[in-house]
Amino acid sequence: MIKTVIICILIGYVFGLIQTGYFVGLIYKTDIRKHGSGNAGSTNAYRTFGIKAGMATLLGDFFKCVIAISIVKFLFLSVYPQYFPLLGVYTAFGCVMAHNFPFYLEFKGGKGIASSAGMLLAVDYRVFLICTVVYVVLFVITHLVSLTSLATYFVALLSFGIFTYMGYYNNMNEICRIQMLALLSFMTILAFYRHKENIKRLISGKEKKIYFGKNTSK
Repeated sequence: MIKTVIICILIGYVFGLIQTGYFVGLIYKTDIRKHGSGNAGSTNAYRTFGIKAGMATLLGDFFKCVIAISIVKFLFLSVYPQYFPLLGVYTAFGCVMAHNFPFYLEFKGGKGIASSAGMLLAVDYRVFLICTVVYVVLFVITHLVSLTSLATYFVALLSFGIFTYMGYYNNMNEICRIQMLALLSFMTILAFYRHKENIKRLISGKEKKIYFGKNTSK
């Protein structure tokens, strides 16, 4: 089982190294990390290059995690069917770590939100649907991507916790359920850490709002 976990993390890591925002920036002959917030994620791609670049970055980062977990599912679902949620989260962990800290870009990547959303779809679509509704409602109300992303990330962790308590993952033993929640908790903390500057701006009221349909932020 340990070898399987390592393989899952490595598969996620390899896909996580596909830094979509950076490669989209190359199309515009520039390093996206030298513009805007200095982040290689979809929000900065949108602010820097426009809606098409932002959507391309979002979808690329989202589906690289979905594909990585799908490969793990193909390889190990028949062998460890009861452990798939945990193996999926381990894969996502590898993907998010590589996305956030790509070694070939001086460990300066994105913040892992889109990739984490891909994890939700691939691991438990019910959590994905809950978080999608939460994200859309909060964004429509606030137009603050950072606040919406962090709140939704917390809701995802809470949803997994509630589902675990309700027995949805009882096919896994208790140790595996604890591992899964511990990993998700770590990833949530990491997401908040990666948004530390955004949190400071939110507290001071200086965080920029985004209004899609306009290539501007307020």
